[in-house]
Amino acid sequence: MRIASVQLSISDEETKETRITRTFELVRGCKGADLILLPETWATGYFSFDRYAQEAEAMDGEFPRLAAQVARETNAYLHLGSFVERLPGGELTNTSLLFDRSGNTLAAYRKMHLWGLKSEERMILKPGNEVITCDTEFGTVGLCTCYDMRFPELFRRMVDQGAIMFLVCSAWPYPRLEHWLMLNRVRAFENVAYLVSSNCVGVHRGRQYCGHSQIVDPWGTIVASAFDDETVLWAEIDSKMPDRVREIFPSLHDRVLR
Repeated sequence: MRIASVQLSISDEETKETRITRTFELVRGCKGADLILLPETWATGYFSFDRYAQEAEAMDGEFPRLAAQVARETNAYLHLGSFVERLPGGELTNTSLLFDRSGNTLAAYRKMHLWGLKSEERMILKPGNEVITCDTEFGTVGLCTCYDMRFPELFRRMVDQGAIMFLVCSAWPYPRLEHWLMLNRVRAFENVAYLVSSNCVGVHRGRQYCGHSQIVDPWGTIVASAFDDETVLWAEIDSKMPDRVREIFPSLHDRVLR
């Protein structure tokens, strides 16, 4: 299984339309990947809180439809990252989508843990309330977004639903780089699962994203890691590895509290 994690640069100078065009060209360049990931709220830019309401779209809006088309063009599972979704009642959510090779929507996850420190996310958005996993040809995958990484119970719930891989879209900033690096590995090895993350880079609204997207195996070994510039992170993994490691090291089976 070949994975491509697109670590995308976000800046104040680039318009949403330009960034979408440029990013989907990067995604088309990942042809040959089985799974492609993008970061959190990359089209609008995470820190552009004043534009959330204006640029929000419905689940069947132009932006998700374009992403579905790109999934078909690349013949890959495409994790769109996330976008600001406008619900039928008018509320806004931070929603990530996973498309299959035919452009069908496999899963939609609305970010449950909203960030409040020096962020307006919690004031603007409605939190999700559902743990999301879905079946793919590679096994069951679970979706989470950025700040969710700090809440281990969410990952245990995904494991209980059969997840052997976590897909993480993020807009994680400095100075908490060390937290990001540790959590990528810890969430993988404590759940005996792959973890694939896609983070932003660049300076946006005066905040610098820290990059360092990773692909981590079920032992907690980093298979591939980026730095803090725009890049596409590639790795080839064995999707059967989590099952084998769980047999060798049955820590999940030995859990007492469930």
